[in-house]
Amino acid sequence: QVQLVESGGGVVQPGGSLRLSCEASGFAFDHYAMKWVRQAPGKDLEWISSIYSGGEIRKAADSVRGRFIISRDNSKNILFLQMRNLKPEDTGTYYCARGGPITASNSDYRGQGTRVTVSS
Repeated sequence: QVQLVESGGGVVQPGGSLRLSCEASGFAFDHYAMKWVRQAPGKDLEWISSIYSGGEIRKAADSVRGRFIISRDNSKNILFLQMRNLKPEDTGTYYCARGGPITASNSDYRGQGTRVTVSS
């Protein structure tokens, strides 16, 4: 079955960096576009960034463009999110996901999430 397992979250000061990973299994990873979405406390799920199956096309939300970079290693079935210049408003639970419109938060499958806290 499809499994998505995120890791790499933690507590970081404003201006800091984190790199999230998502290990995928149970499907042909290199055949699917993937995305990152997040949910801040008390808010709806928010689409962050997407990458097409071959990694040649990437899209990012305005809120993270220029600070977050999505990438993938199809040889290892891993999706990444490099986050720089983190802000308190980036706090939330981050999920990797498969399916749904490329720039929308809905998906067919989503991992259990990894928590990111940006605080001084």
